[in-house]
Amino acid sequence: MVYTGPVDEYFGYKYGALEYRSLRFETETLDTGNYQGIAGMNYTDADTPFTRIIEHKHFEFGKGNPDKTVITKEYPCEWKQGNEPYYPVNDAKNSELYRRYKAKADDKTNMIFGGRLGTYQYMDMDKVIAKALDDAAGMHI
Repeated sequence: MVYTGPVDEYFGYKYGALEYRSLRFETETLDTGNYQGIAGMNYTDADTPFTRIIEHKHFEFGKGNPDKTVITKEYPCEWKQGNEPYYPVNDAKNSELYRRYKAKADDKTNMIFGGRLGTYQYMDMDKVIAKALDDAAGMHI
């Protein structure tokens, strides 16, 4: 079995809840054929309130109307239980708490805890896929 949800949730928050960062999305349709020229642009400066703009028309499914485009801005927001967790908060407190959950996860045979939430670590998609392939190759079912 592969589980990619929050590892603390899987174990019923036995040791307490890990902390996450969440995102809020705002989507707009604009009267322009091309807003930023690429699918995704990250914003890392302190003066910009959002962290990324996705322009959907640069994906295969978004090539419909040449005179309009759809963008989505991603805003960071505080996470609380009930919100979608996106990124782990990797500080000393959460790292120690995760070590306890990882020990329980490691006891589960024939089970993979995967992805950002199952391993409580930020990973770019190429790393997620590489780890998933490694994990699957190591399973003896």
